[in-house]
Amino acid sequence: MHAPVVHLARPHRPVLVAGTLGELAGPTRGLVELPLRLWWHPQRTFDLDDPTMLAWMYENVLRESIRVDELRSYLDGATLVRIWPQLNLPRAVRAAWEARHPRLRRVAVRAAG
Repeated sequence: MHAPVVHLARPHRPVLVAGTLGELAGPTRGLVELPLRLWWHPQRTFDLDDPTMLAWMYENVLRESIRVDELRSYLDGATLVRIWPQLNLPRAVRAAWEARHPRLRRVAVRAAG
């Protein structure tokens, strides 16, 4: 019997992955301020109408979340699918999300091909 694969966001911290992309119903436009726990920079507001800032916020939330409610509050499933190929993520974070949500892997493969 094989042990389950555990992907680490950083040493000693497993990657947190939402059960479904549909449960991710965060904002898609406007200004969003992340809590200090997710982004410990003095300027914690992201303008989601700016594609660069949108990607930057998603990258941080995907790396730093430790509770599913954080994922649900700040990520949107359709937006995540749309920007997935452009996100700069640690290999383990990408692998964990693609293992749980094959749709993300298919989007990434299409974008690369």
